[in-house]
Amino acid sequence: MEPATTTSLGRAPPQLVGGWEAGLLLFLALLYIGGALVNPAFFGSTEGLHALLRDTSRVGIIAVGMTFVIVNRDLDLSVGSTYGLIAVVFARLFAPSFLDFGVIPSAILCVLLGTAIGLVNGVLVTILKVPAFIATLTMLFIGRGFVLALTHGQAIYYSDKARDYPLSFHLGETNLLGFNNQIAIFFLVAIVGAFVLAKTRWGYETFATGGNEQAAVYAGIRTRWVRIRAYLLSSLCATLAALLSAAQDKGVTPLYGVSWELTIIASVVIGGASILGGRGRVIGSCLGAAVVVLIDKVLREGWPITRTVVIDGQSIAVGAKFTLPAGAVLVFLGLLLVIAVLIEPILIRRQVAARLWAWLRGRPPPPAYEIGGVAIEGVQTKGAMATDMALSATGLGKFLARRDALAIILTVVLWLTGLALRPDYWWNLPNTFAILLNYTELALIAVGLTYVIAAGDIDLSVGAVLALAGSTAAYFLKVLGADPLTAVAMGLFAGMTAGAVNAMVVVGFKLPAFIATLGMFYIARGLAAWFVAGQQLTGWPEGYNLLGRKVNDVLLHFGLALPPGIVRTVAEVVSIQTIWMFFVAVIAGIMLAYTPFGLKVCAAGGNVRAAAYAGINTNRVRFISLMLSALCATMAGIINVAYFRSFNPVAGQFRELDAIASVIIGGGSIFGGYGTMIGSLAGAAVITLVRALLQLNVQGFSMPQHWINVFIGVILIVAVLIDIWVRQANLFGRLRTWLRRGAPTGDSSHG
Repeated sequence: MEPATTTSLGRAPPQLVGGWEAGLLLFLALLYIGGALVNPAFFGSTEGLHALLRDTSRVGIIAVGMTFVIVNRDLDLSVGSTYGLIAVVFARLFAPSFLDFGVIPSAILCVLLGTAIGLVNGVLVTILKVPAFIATLTMLFIGRGFVLALTHGQAIYYSDKARDYPLSFHLGETNLLGFNNQIAIFFLVAIVGAFVLAKTRWGYETFATGGNEQAAVYAGIRTRWVRIRAYLLSSLCATLAALLSAAQDKGVTPLYGVSWELTIIASVVIGGASILGGRGRVIGSCLGAAVVVLIDKVLREGWPITRTVVIDGQSIAVGAKFTLPAGAVLVFLGLLLVIAVLIEPILIRRQVAARLWAWLRGRPPPPAYEIGGVAIEGVQTKGAMATDMALSATGLGKFLARRDALAIILTVVLWLTGLALRPDYWWNLPNTFAILLNYTELALIAVGLTYVIAAGDIDLSVGAVLALAGSTAAYFLKVLGADPLTAVAMGLFAGMTAGAVNAMVVVGFKLPAFIATLGMFYIARGLAAWFVAGQQLTGWPEGYNLLGRKVNDVLLHFGLALPPGIVRTVAEVVSIQTIWMFFVAVIAGIMLAYTPFGLKVCAAGGNVRAAAYAGINTNRVRFISLMLSALCATMAGIINVAYFRSFNPVAGQFRELDAIASVIIGGGSIFGGYGTMIGSLAGAAVITLVRALLQLNVQGFSMPQHWINVFIGVILIVAVLIDIWVRQANLFGRLRTWLRRGAPTGDSSHG
């Protein structure tokens, strides 16, 4: 009898370090040499190397915690705002001009706050089932709102008091060995994190949960706790980095942590982690952090050049430094994130390096990575419960069962609330239409975003695309002196190009929509600032400004005067942009509700695989939806410049948060498969009225803008929870059934 043959599976992949880390080290060395060649004054000195390691330390510490989150197949977009918020809270607690606490109580309270943020993120994502990017994106905006509100836009310093605590603040300074203590702390955190992820049960549970959560549950792993634990680690690492920064700088500014979430995610993905979960190494993430920080320093430090200055008729050569314009670094970070994530499907999943090495040695190529299949994806249609209830109801119940009924009712209630608080302001017709003008921009964005969310995707770049289109139009008007039609055309071209890139990356390269559009969020925002050199532009032909004027102003511009009466009164308060928004909304609403394309959008969002089996080209549907979203944001940007008669680089800020909240409040499902134009318009009205009410001066009090953004973030979380638990899971219906029967129904699933 012949012995049974066995098939070798090859060596197990290395758990601590591997070939990818070796490649990163080589790339780092080459990149540093390149930096030393272009800027020897900085990168050719020991001070430059020390500064690189010091700045990498804080980014690397946060990247250690983020590695656990990404390996879990989750995402934490709140680390940057957590970092900034912890630093601000420490400053408020410790600074003698505020609470004047001691350093130990201040640090303990900051650790408790960091723990609370991690727990909130973990509970929202795991127990309350909020998608990770929505939960942590909202926490990002809420945290950023708290930072701006607590600092009032000003820096807080405490260097004099810090001298009384030399031991604590020495953590951020250079030690007797000649290097910053943050570097030593970073190495300690990296070693512990690498060992925990690679060699302990925590690491095993993390890889199992990220690789196949359902199989991990069958294996007895408490996957909810594993994911919550990762968010705790991520938040605590951000807390530690913030405290180290507080020890070094002995103060804080409102810009702490801005765009750091992008830097951290790019670091972890460049380090070899999979955005799809199940793979990653802490050492790789730390090296990825070094790569990102080094590239960032090369761009920010610039390179020496010689300029010729004419003084009293004589040309004198002087030394200078060339640096990139405002916004260029943001563009780079956005591109870096998208490129880093593309490493996954193009290089790692296909094992390009291993296959090339095998080919050079004349050996068979290695097997491809398992990406997943039907058994572990668990596709199901969302929103069927709420839709069935609406179809079976009658009378008033039929309206109340509609998914958009809540938004319509809230719109009426909020408007009546404003009327009760300030009837002198609210009942005034021009003031009412002034609120409507603020509503127009948000509603226009929400129209396009309704298609994207109904198709099962998300677009986080709508506010940045608005800014990009507006800056392009402003640049052509002011700098190049173009005519209004050319400015509009170029604004449309810029915005639609951004939308096309979003669509191609999402549909063509199969990247998650929230990652692709998050990258575009930073790219478009950076380009918008780059075009206008970070400055506000104003002053262009009135023919362009007509896009944002009242109807009567437009008629007078063309020499047409309306006779006194109701028509003229309405024409004096109704804006062209409002009319245009309603026209676009009507067309988009008819398409979504009554055309085959609208049915395809909802079908693709409800169950993309079933839609494909039914013969629907889901890729085309998603592509067009993302393009429609960009088109609406672009139109909003072009109108924004005309309405304000100027362009500010912060245009469209927080609009993505408002727009997503509008669609969800209006009945759209965050999981896709449903959305109505009436609901989204009503949702936009809710957000606009909430902002108007919070800014309303009632007996001398009005809420600052930064706190309003925090409030809107909370509204978005509540709206998503209502969508998941009230509309999707029919929580109230299950509760009524339980009360009637006197016992639970046993149906605990939702979707």
